Amino acid sequence: MPDHTPAAPPSPRSARLRVPRVDLGQLLRDAVQGTFPAVDGGFSRSAPWRAGVEAAVAFTGHAVLVVGEDVTDGELAALGVHGLGGAHDPRVTLGLAGEGPVGVLDALLLGRGTGRGGPLVPRDDLAGTDRAAHAGEWRDEVRVYGLAEQGSRSLVTLSRGIGGLPEVGLQAEHGDAARLLEGALGLLPAGEVVVASVTPGNARSLRFFLAHGFVPVGSEQLWKPRRRGLPVRS
Repeated sequence: MPDHTPAAPPSPRSARLRVPRVDLGQLLRDAVQGTFPAVDGGFSRSAPWRAGVEAAVAFTGHAVLVVGEDVTDGELAALGVHGLGGAHDPRVTLGLAGEGPVGVLDALLLGRGTGRGGPLVPRDDLAGTDRAAHAGEWRDEVRVYGLAEQGSRSLVTLSRGIGGLPEVGLQAEHGDAARLLEGALGLLPAGEVVVASVTPGNARSLRFFLAHGFVPVGSEQLWKPRRRGLPVRS
């Protein structure tokens, strides 16, 4: 079983530094119930949930780096990773991404499935939209649903996302957002934890998810690494 007890790292220049390995999905399930990593200023690591995608996830006073084992713990610390904002330092992100694409910094929100069903139907005809394509770029097992009404272009994606948990994304028109979200949660088993990634500047979307029972637990940023060595922070 992974060690779920985060610990502050020793000297950041230590080549033999060993930080805990954790299960990010389980940390998120714990967080939605109000149990968070220790506020220790340190960081831990989790295995990538999708090949070719890495991430930094920040909680209050602790960070989880989802980075391949080709990067050592000491290299992460020397790059400037720590749990007090260092995980989202742009220099850290760009150093780990190298020449690869970098996603936006998102608020990490969690909700729960209801198992109630709802009005959504599979909408494979919307799989080519920008929203569905974005989900497919960063997530696995993307399914596209929408409303049955003829001509409706509103859609919701359900996928395997952050930490291997279900993740929901919306593209709504004509006031359909509430029906889409309720329908998506209805497709998931009651109580199952589901992720929503929301750009903080999109205040309307952030307020919407908060109003529908989602809780903020941290922040996250994804990238697809194409690195050739790591820069050294002085």
